[in-house]
Amino acid sequence: MIEPFKMGYTAIGGLGIFILGMKYLSDSLQSLSGGLIRKAISSVTSNRFLAVVVGLFVTTFVQSSSITTVMVVGLTNAGLMQLTQAIGVILGANIGTTITGWILAVKVGKYGLLLIALGVFPMLFSKNDRLSASSKVLVSLGLIFFGLEIMSDAFKPLRSDEGFMNLMLVLDAQSLLSILGCVAIGCLMTMVIQSSSAMLGITIALAVTGAIPLHTAIALVMGENIGTTITAQFAAIGGTIVSRRAAMAHSVFNLLGVFIILSIFAHYVSMIEKFVPGFSGFVDAEGNHPYVAAHIAMAHTFFNVTATLVMLPFLNHLARLVTKMVPEKEGAVKGSFKYIGAPGSMPVAMGISMVFEELKRMQGRVHKALRHAGSFLQRDLKGRERFYQKVKALEDETDVMQHEITTFTVTLMQAGNANKEQSDRAYSYIRAADELESIADYAASLCSYMKRLDKHELDYSEDGWKDLLNFHREVFAFFTHVCRAFNNEDVSSTRKIYDEASRLNDLADEVRKAHLDRMKEGSCGALPALTFSDMAVALRRVKNHTVNLHEALFHEISADT
Repeated sequence: MIEPFKMGYTAIGGLGIFILGMKYLSDSLQSLSGGLIRKAISSVTSNRFLAVVVGLFVTTFVQSSSITTVMVVGLTNAGLMQLTQAIGVILGANIGTTITGWILAVKVGKYGLLLIALGVFPMLFSKNDRLSASSKVLVSLGLIFFGLEIMSDAFKPLRSDEGFMNLMLVLDAQSLLSILGCVAIGCLMTMVIQSSSAMLGITIALAVTGAIPLHTAIALVMGENIGTTITAQFAAIGGTIVSRRAAMAHSVFNLLGVFIILSIFAHYVSMIEKFVPGFSGFVDAEGNHPYVAAHIAMAHTFFNVTATLVMLPFLNHLARLVTKMVPEKEGAVKGSFKYIGAPGSMPVAMGISMVFEELKRMQGRVHKALRHAGSFLQRDLKGRERFYQKVKALEDETDVMQHEITTFTVTLMQAGNANKEQSDRAYSYIRAADELESIADYAASLCSYMKRLDKHELDYSEDGWKDLLNFHREVFAFFTHVCRAFNNEDVSSTRKIYDEASRLNDLADEVRKAHLDRMKEGSCGALPALTFSDMAVALRRVKNHTVNLHEALFHEISADT
């Protein structure tokens, strides 16, 4: 007799141990790779076969196609990988993820605790990093096998449960409708769990106990192949147009492959049955199906390998298809650099020019953030809350842009043969991006301090508000002046900028002195006084970073003139 609660927590506990094992395995293999994984992905050339091999290699190491695809989306988001390169790596990741099925098909479930026992003490107490990481691989495999064993034991009562058997009669994957039902269940469950490996483990556990037949298991695996693409879709939200297209290519590829298999599903299952030694329906003395796991692993591998080989010649067609599916909106701000080839295949001078254009675009975002912060400071302004949201959004965007600029520029310098002047200019752009990002941070801080006032219904005196708003106007005007010189590359105003910065220092001292006088008079409470001081300091630091911005871009030139 089935005890639903006991079976539920046992199965979920087994799944938890399984997922923990997969995470440990991924972490330990990445540690053993010594940074080789990231280098492999970022060094992919336009050769589509090499891209597939890299995707296969990396996913085999990290034991998660989701991790690989998220890394690929991040690299395309930063402008370091073309769409066709990204698609090639994703196709390779689809093959690499099938290794998990073969790990699960190995008949060592009963030795899970032995593997944990062998590895746990060196993992915890060894001072040798490689020995510790290698021992962690043993522990990880032990957790995976032990978790699978627990799930299998939990699912055993299902094979004799009348209600579950009736459900399996409906979802036996013998008719088109029931096949689609199984695919939908596999897809939805993978989307919820966010791990195709975990769902594969559940599927194999159900099949080994005889709760589901091979037909149903393969249909579930097809659905899991679709469901795993949701991770890349989530990673691409808010990203660049190229990263969204890469995520879409992953989904389109898996959907097309699954629909092709569905059209020949019965023949496909029969082929797998004949191709793999041992009858999948064979039942041993313990009532288990010992050969079915290998059948499921082969079905998963054959599907992904064949689909990739078929798709490779049409990689450019797939890229064009997803480009049409995810069009670039007119008037939309472009997310990352637009260039032909990886940074190493373009002239350094061209790459540096692109960085400067991106830097100007970032400056425009920071200018807006500082202006909106000034609007939010004015309490009598209607609908001022929207300015707070705009500043926060712009601050998040500048974080991404700084990352884009820094990553692209460093890669460009490492890959190209830059002379000293080009190298100095490139790294001055990295510093400028950092200064701009800091200004955006302080604009957001100004709004946060204002939120503090609103929350506690506090206020400044009329003179306090006058000083604060005037100081913001002066700092904003100073930033605008520097940006005007920045856009025109006009270094003749450098002396004026230093003079203006000195004047703003004097103004900041006057604002601070007036604030202390109001505190002595008792016209300003403790919390408002602290908040006023925080806001004044934030504005002063905006001024400092603005000076640094100018120096980053023009110090070398101005020093020579």
